[in-house]
Amino acid sequence: MKEGFILIKSLKLASNQHAILSAEHLIDLICGEYCINEDVYGNVLISVTEAVNNAVFHGNLNDSSLFLDLSVYLSDSEVCFVVSDQGTGFNYDELPDPTSPDNLLKENGRGVFLMRSLCDELAFENAGSIVLLYFNR
Repeated sequence: MKEGFILIKSLKLASNQHAILSAEHLIDLICGEYCINEDVYGNVLISVTEAVNNAVFHGNLNDSSLFLDLSVYLSDSEVCFVVSDQGTGFNYDELPDPTSPDNLLKENGRGVFLMRSLCDELAFENAGSIVLLYFNR
């Protein structure tokens, strides 16, 4: 986490499809309450729900006995959503390129690519089991 951020909200979510709905609700609440630029809202919604989806299905392997944490931090100029799961992480530097002709027709494998494209900054910690998504306000 970069310096200058304060925690404004944190949720512990069961590792299931309802986590995505809870994330969407939190995004709506945060973007409205903290005047997040309307142009940024779509990027936040797609990126954070993708990170939550990855935490549920890839990090926690869809194990409903596990949890994920979704936290929101605020600075003067940025908002940071942090998604952490109980998995072992992944090698985020060696993901297949979803724009490669060999991967264009695959049904998955675009989540991190989307997050990197839509966030102002994307960082991973704890071997990839913690995702930090930064957006300019």
